[in-house]
Amino acid sequence: MAEERKSEWKTLSGLKIPESFATPNAAGQPPYTSGIHESMYRSRLWTMRQYAGFSSAKETNERFKLLLSRGQKGLSVAFDLPTQLGLDADDELSLGEVGKVGVSISTLDDMRELFSGIPLDNVSTSMTINAPAMILLAMYIVVAEEQGVPSNKIRGTIQNDILKEYMARGTYVFPPEESMRLITDIFSYCSAEVPLWNTISISGYHIREAGCTATQEVAFTLSSAINYVDAAIESGLDIDEFAPRLSFFFNCHNDFFEEIAKFRAARKLWHDLIDTRYNSTNPKSKKLRFHTQVAGVSLTAQQPLNNIARVTIQALAAVCGGTQSLHTNSYDEAIGLPTEDSATIALRTQQIIAEESGAADVIDPLGGSHYVEYLTSQIYDEAMTMITEIDSMGGAMAAIKEGWQQRQIHNSAFKHLKDVESGDRKIVGVNHGTMNENNPIKAMKLDNELGDKQRTKLANLRKERDRNAADSALARVRNAAKGNDNLFPVVINAIRSDCTLGEIMQAMKDEFGTWMAPSGF
Repeated sequence: MAEERKSEWKTLSGLKIPESFATPNAAGQPPYTSGIHESMYRSRLWTMRQYAGFSSAKETNERFKLLLSRGQKGLSVAFDLPTQLGLDADDELSLGEVGKVGVSISTLDDMRELFSGIPLDNVSTSMTINAPAMILLAMYIVVAEEQGVPSNKIRGTIQNDILKEYMARGTYVFPPEESMRLITDIFSYCSAEVPLWNTISISGYHIREAGCTATQEVAFTLSSAINYVDAAIESGLDIDEFAPRLSFFFNCHNDFFEEIAKFRAARKLWHDLIDTRYNSTNPKSKKLRFHTQVAGVSLTAQQPLNNIARVTIQALAAVCGGTQSLHTNSYDEAIGLPTEDSATIALRTQQIIAEESGAADVIDPLGGSHYVEYLTSQIYDEAMTMITEIDSMGGAMAAIKEGWQQRQIHNSAFKHLKDVESGDRKIVGVNHGTMNENNPIKAMKLDNELGDKQRTKLANLRKERDRNAADSALARVRNAAKGNDNLFPVVINAIRSDCTLGEIMQAMKDEFGTWMAPSGF
């Protein structure tokens, strides 16, 4: 057992807290229902990783430094919509969207500014990026090397989960087969060159935000994960080369006990799926490690201070469910991007749970509860049934091409909407406990001139760089995309040659083409 954070564990009144309880599935032991680590938070707290990003790289860098100074332990980068779609800030399709819902990153210099003064050997970084994930990670690797940090020392995660983009979120670019190739190229390259990096964060968060149930979230997320595992093995990788670096990303919604049970069921289900389907000998391949974000869709613009209570309940459920890292939403996010004050309250919520509530002092605190064990079993069984049904269609990607998951999500979302509108499901401040209110909370104002500034910056880059070197690097990207060579090394070379995000994406589009997923309607 790892060294514990305290020499002795007691309640506020001085009652001794046992090291462990007699449970059939102890933490750190297969099938990991109670947690993936033997001592869980008694030896190490979860990573408090607040999601942040807006406007320019400079402004986001300032927010990162503020949150780090106030106790945040990991960074999580939100990119603007053009960046998520692999478009430069000066692309005509980027007009009006630059820096609005995240930070604008088009060039290596933008990435340098984003992490200026932040030593990348001392912090782990999560990047919510999918279609252009390889390019943004390549930028991060180069910036780290410029700081003197080799690629084998950096730690973090790229989301890199394109299947959920087809299902629910929509920021995909390439056809499914080509997208899977990029993902497996990342798996292969990073297993050798960036071994501490989590190469994918398979996300249930966004499909839950789109309206699916807790059980569907588990089933659709793990069926996607199986698709990634199969694709990687088909590309020639051994499961124990890449599976230990797979990570997951879940939502935590309002039903306190259901969410705790969901996390416990997901851990057991992942262990059982890997154990029965693959010839894995590394226990780490069977451990489901996950980040949690509380439910953005549960936040209300009406009586927004109520959101502090919602976030607290959801965050406590994530901790009781055994998350490895956590983001707590700010109470004003239904109105606009979080202010410094609201972001601080969100971080303090985690710190209070960690240091004052006692929830982090107990391993699997609700394990053994008749109700929680019942829900855990129910979610496990129902999710396994759905995964089996998806398997019968040919797997997650085949089902997505038919719009199957999309239809399930639409149906669940519609039912929830009807329940709220009828009053069967009460939302405080919306259809229950309503009142006449004069909302004093104002959204944070962004720099409306950022688009122009980024366009000028890009024009200067293209004027001053070695054009021949850039053109040659982009030609190598096209050739690699046309063939079977791993794309990651040539993308890194293109970044070092001052090629932009949009230029590298266009070189891939020239060979891969683009794709439109079925809506599910």
